[in-house]
Amino acid sequence: MQIKCLLPILLLLACPLWASDLAREGRIAAEIRDGLVVGEPVMLQADGNDFFTLYTQEQSTYSHGAVILLHGRGAHPDWADVIHPLRVGLPGYGWKTLSIQLPIAAADASGWVYTELIPEAFPRITAAVEYLKQQDVTNIVLVGHSLGARMGVEYLAQTVPEEVKAYVAIGLSARKEGPGDSTLAALGKLQLPLLDIYGSQDLDAVLQSGPERARAARLAENPGYRQRQIAGADHFFTGLDDTLLAEVRAWLGRIAADVQVQQNNLDVNVNTN
Repeated sequence: MQIKCLLPILLLLACPLWASDLAREGRIAAEIRDGLVVGEPVMLQADGNDFFTLYTQEQSTYSHGAVILLHGRGAHPDWADVIHPLRVGLPGYGWKTLSIQLPIAAADASGWVYTELIPEAFPRITAAVEYLKQQDVTNIVLVGHSLGARMGVEYLAQTVPEEVKAYVAIGLSARKEGPGDSTLAALGKLQLPLLDIYGSQDLDAVLQSGPERARAARLAENPGYRQRQIAGADHFFTGLDDTLLAEVRAWLGRIAADVQVQQNNLDVNVNTN
């Protein structure tokens, strides 16, 4: 009798308490498809579920590689702030972009629910990397904003695919309480080049944790970590799309540019570092 009573509890513990709202994801994807101008929709799969992405080819005669874009809480792959400007802007400078739908909760869900969804993002990021590998892309950079920045950091703390060469975290926040914070713990494990960029008018959680994020990177002895504050920028870089694009592409050009120039149907690799 006691075993029967415990069975529902055991089943609950064996399953995740929260999962992405797939119906909401579907509605968002349909809306984006209807108004899409730049890029093409690509459906990928992770953990047995399809998820929506937007793939945009470089608009140049050369290719540096590809950028995987990770949006913020409750957003989507063509979010007007931060994500869209980078998604359509970076291809003009030789970068393919693959902007992926991350797990989202119901529209009325509390913010803490998204913390529970962070691990669900990891298989999606892996699927995005695998898709780009199938396109013969071997130079990949992750770029995350807000919650997407946290998802990216915590993903890379667990595994760094060989093809992922660098990471850009935009508006990354962390708690200041100490080593128990998962974001700070993740930063303390990373060794790949990382640009930690945020605005001087960013959210308090971003501004106040800046010194702790830098300290975590120093403790990790990560020589490729750089923190940059943009004057006048808020959490969404409102009115500063061009500034954000310029900052990101300039850093990528210094850190992760591996140019493949195609001339006369011949592939010639040129390292521009």
